[in-house]
Amino acid sequence: MASDHKINDYFEIEWSVKASSRRQLRDATVNKFLGEKSGYWRDGIKHVTNFKYFVEKLTDGRRIFLLRPTFLNKGIDFQVWVEKFDGTQDKRPSHRDMFEDLTLKKEENESLLGKLLEAIDSVWACTDPDDVLTGLGLHFESGFSVEMILKVLKWLFIDQDVTYWNYDGRGMLRMAINEKLDVKRLSETMKKFFEA
Repeated sequence: MASDHKINDYFEIEWSVKASSRRQLRDATVNKFLGEKSGYWRDGIKHVTNFKYFVEKLTDGRRIFLLRPTFLNKGIDFQVWVEKFDGTQDKRPSHRDMFEDLTLKKEENESLLGKLLEAIDSVWACTDPDDVLTGLGLHFESGFSVEMILKVLKWLFIDQDVTYWNYDGRGMLRMAINEKLDVKRLSETMKKFFEA
């Protein structure tokens, strides 16, 4: 007879993905998850498989990672985490964290925020953050580094595409950023997406 006892098996995987379209990013992510070792029973004990995917590295050495499973959307979604997010502890940066940080940056320097929003649009349009950061040279005194924002948003956008593909996926989060920052116009990149 099977017991209620379970054992968690943990797997850590270094993985990165670059692609030129949101479909390619979503498909690569979902296919990676489909290759995971399943849970199993051994000697009457349930073994649950848990995965940590290290997907981005920040220049200060911290890493961005995905955790699975999360039990939110029938087993296919993931959580985005940053090592020592607050300086000491790993944390899940939320959409709200991104909105609040971008608001701080708007208050600090609205013209620099415009350049950051252009960089965010490039990541939103599936340009890899490392490529966007090359020669960008943006720095704010307040909040998260520009590098962290772009790399976290890459994965939050992918998460939205996995979860809400049949709606507008990443478009929902990008429009919410504009709404929270009271940005009235769509960038040329966003216009192309919403007109396609």
